[in-house]
Amino acid sequence: MHQRIQAAAALLPVNGALVGALAVLLTIAAGVAALHRLSPDGSRRRARDIAVAGARAAVQLAVVSLVIGWVVRHGAALLAFLLLMAAVAARTAGRRVTSNRTWVWAALPIAAPVAPVVGGLIASGLLPLRGIAVIPVTGILIGGALTATVLAGRRVLDELTARRGEVEACLALGLLPHEARLEIGRPAASEALLPGLDQTRTVGLVTLPGAFVGMLLGGASPVTAGAVQLFVLVALMAVQAIAVAVTVELVARGLLHRSAPGAP
Repeated sequence: MHQRIQAAAALLPVNGALVGALAVLLTIAAGVAALHRLSPDGSRRRARDIAVAGARAAVQLAVVSLVIGWVVRHGAALLAFLLLMAAVAARTAGRRVTSNRTWVWAALPIAAPVAPVVGGLIASGLLPLRGIAVIPVTGILIGGALTATVLAGRRVLDELTARRGEVEACLALGLLPHEARLEIGRPAASEALLPGLDQTRTVGLVTLPGAFVGMLLGGASPVTAGAVQLFVLVALMAVQAIAVAVTVELVARGLLHRSAPGAP
Protein backbone atom coordinates (compact mmCIF):
# COMPACT_ATOMS: atom_id res chain seq x y z
CA MET A 1 0.00 0.00 0.00
CA HIS A 2 2.81 2.37 0.92
CA GLN A 3 4.49 1.70 -2.44
CA ARG A 4 1.26 2.49 -4.28
CA ILE A 5 0.91 5.80 -2.49
CA GLN A 6 4.52 6.64 -3.33
CA ALA A 7 3.93 5.77 -7.00
CA ALA A 8 0.85 7.97 -7.18
CA ALA A 9 2.69 10.83 -5.48
CA ALA A 10 5.58 10.49 -7.91
CA LEU A 11 3.17 10.74 -10.86
CA LEU A 12 1.64 14.04 -9.71
CA PRO A 13 2.52 15.35 -6.23
CA VAL A 14 -0.26 17.32 -4.52
CA ASN A 15 1.46 20.47 -3.31
CA GLY A 16 1.71 24.19 -3.94
CA ALA A 17 3.45 23.66 -7.27
CA LEU A 18 0.44 21.70 -8.53
CA VAL A 19 -1.93 24.51 -7.49
CA GLY A 20 0.26 27.05 -9.26
CA ALA A 21 0.47 24.95 -12.41
CA LEU A 22 -3.31 24.54 -12.50
CA ALA A 23 -3.82 28.29 -12.12
CA VAL A 24 -1.34 29.05 -14.91
CA LEU A 25 -2.84 26.48 -17.31
CA LEU A 26 -6.38 27.68 -16.65
CA THR A 27 -5.30 31.27 -17.21
CA ILE A 28 -3.64 30.30 -20.50
CA ALA A 29 -6.75 28.45 -21.68
CA ALA A 30 -9.07 31.35 -20.82
CA GLY A 31 -6.61 33.93 -22.17
CA VAL A 32 -6.24 32.24 -25.55
CA ALA A 33 -10.02 31.84 -25.86
CA ALA A 34 -10.49 35.52 -25.05
CA LEU A 35 -7.69 36.77 -27.27
CA HIS A 36 -8.88 34.85 -30.33
CA ARG A 37 -12.60 35.21 -29.48
CA LEU A 38 -13.19 31.47 -29.65
CA SER A 39 -16.96 31.68 -29.23
CA PRO A 40 -19.71 30.95 -31.75
CA ASP A 41 -20.74 34.61 -31.69
CA GLY A 42 -17.17 35.95 -31.79
CA SER A 43 -17.31 37.22 -28.21
CA ARG A 44 -15.11 36.41 -25.21
CA ARG A 45 -17.81 34.30 -23.59
CA ARG A 46 -15.85 31.06 -23.95
CA ALA A 47 -13.07 32.49 -21.80
CA ARG A 48 -15.51 32.92 -18.95
CA ASP A 49 -16.91 29.43 -19.57
CA ILE A 50 -13.40 27.96 -19.31
CA ALA A 51 -12.65 29.78 -16.07
CA VAL A 52 -15.97 28.75 -14.53
CA ALA A 53 -15.52 25.14 -15.68
CA GLY A 54 -12.07 24.97 -14.07
CA ALA A 55 -13.33 26.41 -10.78
CA ARG A 56 -16.34 24.08 -10.75
CA ALA A 57 -14.14 21.07 -11.44
CA ALA A 58 -11.93 21.93 -8.47
CA VAL A 59 -14.89 22.30 -6.10
CA GLN A 60 -16.70 19.22 -7.37
CA LEU A 61 -13.64 16.99 -7.19
CA ALA A 62 -12.91 18.23 -3.68
CA VAL A 63 -16.45 17.33 -2.57
CA VAL A 64 -16.38 13.96 -4.32
CA SER A 65 -13.01 13.15 -2.77
CA LEU A 66 -14.53 13.71 0.67
CA VAL A 67 -17.68 11.63 0.16
CA ILE A 68 -16.58 8.88 -2.22
CA GLY A 69 -15.14 6.71 0.54
CA TRP A 70 -18.50 6.67 2.32
CA VAL A 71 -20.56 6.25 -0.86
CA VAL A 72 -18.79 3.10 -2.03
CA ARG A 73 -19.66 1.33 1.25
CA HIS A 74 -23.41 2.00 1.22
CA GLY A 75 -25.71 0.46 -1.38
CA ALA A 76 -28.40 3.14 -1.29
CA ALA A 77 -25.84 5.95 -1.42
CA LEU A 78 -24.10 4.24 -4.32
CA LEU A 79 -27.32 4.02 -6.33
CA ALA A 80 -28.16 7.65 -5.55
CA PHE A 81 -24.69 8.74 -6.64
CA LEU A 82 -25.01 6.88 -9.95
CA LEU A 83 -28.43 8.44 -10.58
CA LEU A 84 -26.99 11.86 -9.79
CA MET A 85 -24.22 11.27 -12.32
CA ALA A 86 -26.74 10.33 -14.99
CA ALA A 87 -29.03 13.27 -14.18
CA VAL A 88 -26.21 15.82 -14.37
CA ALA A 89 -25.02 14.30 -17.65
CA ALA A 90 -28.53 14.43 -19.11
CA ARG A 91 -29.02 18.07 -18.18
CA THR A 92 -25.56 19.05 -19.42
CA ALA A 93 -26.04 17.28 -22.76
CA GLY A 94 -29.62 18.49 -23.19
CA ARG A 95 -28.83 22.13 -22.53
CA ARG A 96 -25.91 21.97 -24.95
CA VAL A 97 -28.22 20.72 -27.68
CA THR A 98 -31.25 22.95 -27.11
CA SER A 99 -32.47 25.69 -24.79
CA ASN A 100 -36.14 24.67 -24.77
CA ARG A 101 -37.87 22.05 -22.67
CA THR A 102 -37.15 19.21 -25.06
CA TRP A 103 -33.68 18.97 -23.50
CA VAL A 104 -35.11 16.42 -21.06
CA TRP A 105 -35.10 13.86 -23.89
CA ALA A 106 -31.29 13.88 -23.70
CA ALA A 107 -31.64 11.55 -20.73
CA LEU A 108 -32.68 8.76 -23.10
CA PRO A 109 -29.49 8.47 -25.23
CA ILE A 110 -27.48 8.49 -22.00
CA ALA A 111 -29.52 5.98 -20.01
CA ALA A 112 -30.45 3.69 -22.91
CA PRO A 113 -26.91 2.44 -23.60
CA VAL A 114 -25.28 2.82 -20.19
CA ALA A 115 -27.86 1.04 -18.02
CA PRO A 116 -27.97 -2.25 -19.97
CA VAL A 117 -24.20 -2.33 -20.54
CA VAL A 118 -23.40 -1.82 -16.86
CA GLY A 119 -26.18 -4.21 -15.83
CA GLY A 120 -24.92 -6.87 -18.22
CA LEU A 121 -21.37 -6.53 -16.99
CA ILE A 122 -22.47 -6.92 -13.39
CA ALA A 123 -24.73 -9.86 -14.21
CA SER A 124 -21.92 -11.62 -16.09
CA GLY A 125 -19.50 -11.13 -13.21
CA LEU A 126 -17.04 -9.10 -15.28
CA LEU A 127 -17.75 -6.00 -13.19
CA PRO A 128 -17.76 -6.61 -9.41
CA LEU A 129 -20.77 -5.18 -7.62
CA ARG A 130 -18.61 -2.91 -5.51
CA GLY A 131 -18.74 0.85 -5.50
CA ILE A 132 -15.02 1.21 -6.07
CA ALA A 133 -15.45 -0.67 -9.38
CA VAL A 134 -18.95 0.36 -10.46
CA ILE A 135 -18.55 4.13 -10.05
CA PRO A 136 -15.49 4.67 -12.28
CA VAL A 137 -16.68 2.33 -15.05
CA THR A 138 -20.18 3.80 -15.04
CA GLY A 139 -18.73 7.32 -14.96
CA ILE A 140 -16.56 6.64 -18.00
CA LEU A 141 -19.52 5.25 -19.95
CA ILE A 142 -21.82 8.10 -18.93
CA GLY A 143 -19.16 10.59 -19.96
CA GLY A 144 -18.82 8.93 -23.35
CA ALA A 145 -22.58 8.92 -23.87
CA LEU A 146 -22.74 12.60 -22.88
CA THR A 147 -20.10 13.58 -25.44
CA ALA A 148 -21.72 11.54 -28.21
CA THR A 149 -25.17 12.96 -27.44
CA VAL A 150 -23.96 16.56 -27.52
CA LEU A 151 -21.98 16.16 -30.74
CA ALA A 152 -24.71 14.22 -32.53
CA GLY A 153 -27.55 16.44 -31.38
CA ARG A 154 -25.83 19.69 -32.28
CA ARG A 155 -24.59 18.43 -35.64
CA VAL A 156 -27.97 17.06 -36.69
CA LEU A 157 -29.90 20.17 -35.67
CA ASP A 158 -27.33 22.45 -37.31
CA GLU A 159 -27.52 20.39 -40.49
CA LEU A 160 -31.31 20.44 -40.57
CA THR A 161 -31.27 24.21 -40.14
CA ALA A 162 -28.64 24.83 -42.81
CA ARG A 163 -30.26 22.43 -45.27
CA ARG A 164 -33.88 23.24 -44.61
CA GLY A 165 -34.54 23.48 -48.33
CA GLU A 166 -33.36 19.91 -48.88
CA VAL A 167 -35.61 18.69 -46.09
CA GLU A 168 -38.57 20.39 -47.78
CA ALA A 169 -37.54 18.87 -51.10
CA CYS A 170 -37.58 15.41 -49.52
CA LEU A 171 -41.06 16.11 -48.18
CA ALA A 172 -42.18 17.22 -51.65
CA LEU A 173 -40.94 13.90 -53.01
CA GLY A 174 -43.26 12.07 -50.63
CA LEU A 175 -40.99 11.24 -47.73
CA LEU A 176 -42.43 11.46 -44.24
CA PRO A 177 -40.96 14.17 -41.93
CA HIS A 178 -39.19 11.47 -39.92
CA GLU A 179 -37.60 10.00 -43.05
CA ALA A 180 -36.64 13.41 -44.45
CA ARG A 181 -34.85 14.42 -41.25
CA LEU A 182 -33.02 11.10 -41.12
CA GLU A 183 -31.91 11.44 -44.72
CA ILE A 184 -30.33 14.84 -44.10
CA GLY A 185 -29.19 14.56 -40.48
CA ARG A 186 -27.83 11.04 -40.13
CA PRO A 187 -24.57 11.53 -42.09
CA ALA A 188 -23.69 14.58 -40.00
CA ALA A 189 -24.42 12.75 -36.75
CA SER A 190 -21.97 10.00 -37.65
CA GLU A 191 -19.12 12.45 -36.99
CA ALA A 192 -19.92 12.19 -33.28
CA LEU A 193 -18.29 8.75 -33.34
CA LEU A 194 -14.92 10.04 -34.55
CA PRO A 195 -13.43 11.02 -31.14
CA GLY A 196 -14.09 7.56 -29.72
CA LEU A 197 -12.79 5.85 -32.84
CA ASP A 198 -9.59 7.90 -32.85
CA GLN A 199 -9.04 7.30 -29.14
CA THR A 200 -9.38 3.54 -29.64
CA ARG A 201 -7.24 3.41 -32.78
CA THR A 202 -4.36 5.32 -31.21
CA VAL A 203 -4.43 3.92 -27.67
CA GLY A 204 -0.96 2.96 -26.52
CA LEU A 205 0.64 4.83 -29.43
CA VAL A 206 -0.45 8.38 -28.67
CA THR A 207 -1.86 8.24 -25.14
CA LEU A 208 -1.99 5.92 -22.15
CA PRO A 209 -5.55 6.30 -20.82
CA GLY A 210 -6.39 6.82 -17.17
CA ALA A 211 -7.75 3.34 -16.49
CA PHE A 212 -4.52 1.76 -17.75
CA VAL A 213 -2.25 4.05 -15.72
CA GLY A 214 -4.47 3.78 -12.65
CA MET A 215 -4.32 -0.01 -12.64
CA LEU A 216 -0.55 0.03 -13.03
CA LEU A 217 -0.27 2.35 -10.05
CA GLY A 218 -2.60 0.03 -8.15
CA GLY A 219 -0.20 -2.86 -8.64
CA ALA A 220 -1.82 -4.68 -11.58
CA SER A 221 0.34 -6.30 -14.23
CA PRO A 222 0.68 -4.51 -17.60
CA VAL A 223 -1.27 -7.34 -19.30
CA THR A 224 -4.18 -7.04 -16.87
CA ALA A 225 -4.17 -3.25 -17.12
CA GLY A 226 -4.17 -3.47 -20.92
CA ALA A 227 -7.06 -5.95 -20.94
CA VAL A 228 -9.15 -3.74 -18.67
CA GLN A 229 -8.40 -0.67 -20.79
CA LEU A 230 -9.36 -2.53 -23.97
CA PHE A 231 -12.61 -3.59 -22.34
CA VAL A 232 -13.38 0.02 -21.37
CA LEU A 233 -12.65 1.34 -24.86
CA VAL A 234 -14.81 -1.27 -26.61
CA ALA A 235 -17.67 -0.76 -24.15
CA LEU A 236 -17.33 2.98 -24.70
CA MET A 237 -17.64 2.59 -28.47
CA ALA A 238 -20.80 0.51 -28.01
CA VAL A 239 -22.32 3.09 -25.67
CA GLN A 240 -21.48 5.97 -27.99
CA ALA A 241 -22.85 4.23 -31.07
CA ILE A 242 -26.17 3.62 -29.30
CA ALA A 243 -26.23 7.18 -27.93
CA VAL A 244 -25.75 8.65 -31.41
CA ALA A 245 -28.42 6.39 -32.92
CA VAL A 246 -30.95 7.29 -30.21
CA THR A 247 -30.18 11.01 -30.49
CA VAL A 248 -30.68 10.99 -34.25
CA GLU A 249 -33.97 9.17 -33.82
CA LEU A 250 -35.19 11.69 -31.23
CA VAL A 251 -34.39 14.58 -33.57
CA ALA A 252 -35.96 12.83 -36.55
CA ARG A 253 -39.17 12.28 -34.61
CA GLY A 254 -39.27 15.92 -33.54
CA LEU A 255 -38.92 15.12 -29.84
CA LEU A 256 -35.61 16.96 -29.53
CA HIS A 257 -35.61 20.27 -31.37
CA ARG A 258 -34.76 23.96 -31.13
CA SER A 259 -38.04 25.59 -32.09
CA ALA A 260 -39.79 27.77 -29.52
CA PRO A 261 -42.31 26.06 -27.20
CA GLY A 262 -45.65 25.83 -28.95
CA ALA A 263 -44.21 26.40 -32.41
CA PRO A 264 -45.11 23.88 -35.16
